[in-house]
Amino acid sequence: MTLSDQTLWLTIGLAGQALFGARFLVQWLYSETHGRSLVPNLFWYLSVAGGVVLLAYAIHRREPVFIAGESLTLMIFLRNLQLVRRARRESNQ
Repeated sequence: MTLSDQTLWLTIGLAGQALFGARFLVQWLYSETHGRSLVPNLFWYLSVAGGVVLLAYAIHRREPVFIAGESLTLMIFLRNLQLVRRARRESNQ
């Protein structure tokens, strides 16, 4: 059984959206556990993973608005991970 190209890319797009959406579930459950609004590191990793997959989908679909949006948000997510790592490094010194 082989997937058509369209079905494969639809599956990739849906997987990216699922990763991206999962970050909100993670953030909500993490905040509920701690009794206040917090953003766990996993939120940013899911953001990057979902962003990369959605960007690949947008490039495949040749959607310039979607490509621009995903590229910008991906840079923001990567910057947040950089800040998280810097803070972790500074707290270990």
